[in-house]
Amino acid sequence: MREWIYGRNPVYEVLKASRRHCFSLKLAEGVQEKGRLAEIIKICKQKKLPIQNVHRQQLEKIAYNNQGLALEVSGYPYRSLDEILGLVKEKQEDAFILILDTIQDPQNLGTLLRTAEIAGVHGVLLPKRSTATITPAVVNASSGASEHLLVTQVNLAQAIDTLKENDVWIIGLDGGECSQLPTEINLSGPAALVVGNEGQGMRSLVKKSCDLLMRLPMKGKIESLNAASAGSIALYLTWQAREYK
Repeated sequence: MREWIYGRNPVYEVLKASRRHCFSLKLAEGVQEKGRLAEIIKICKQKKLPIQNVHRQQLEKIAYNNQGLALEVSGYPYRSLDEILGLVKEKQEDAFILILDTIQDPQNLGTLLRTAEIAGVHGVLLPKRSTATITPAVVNASSGASEHLLVTQVNLAQAIDTLKENDVWIIGLDGGECSQLPTEINLSGPAALVVGNEGQGMRSLVKKSCDLLMRLPMKGKIESLNAASAGSIALYLTWQAREYK
């Protein structure tokens, strides 16, 4: 399967990560070859990728917000849970994993992947069904961060059992009164954060599988944060508990 990645940062990160097969680059006629675009062209020439100058309208058929280029690549390279756990062992760090339970909005998924990559998450788990996947729109929303992450699609219940067998604590984000505040939870050890669906939150089976439930304190008048905002805050709180290591 082939697809088109668009946007300067996403295209640059795809080329930089070198995890996909790249086939050709389309450039809008008249675009100024400077800054990030100049770097992209240089890498494409080094990789001996064909570069084609096209009318901007042709790029707009791929994506309206293309920023003057599009890169034809192979599909996203999903990894396995074993590879994620292998990376944890290789780095000799406490596991730091993000579990996304049926996140459906590509923008939310992209935002969470971008934060996860910045915070040093070892891997991201997605369910096999009823979820947004790593599409070009998600790559764009993550600004290319998805290309540097290990992302797997799994049966979440089975994967959570595997994580527990590897001494990873499962911490679900939940706004209920029975949930604990971040200051009441030890976030510095091996942990997997679970962020639920935008509307319904975590599914009941996933929620029951959590060792702890955590709620974010809120002082304002609105009822709650959206999934991407809440998940990003929780990732940073966990990273802070690890002294940003």
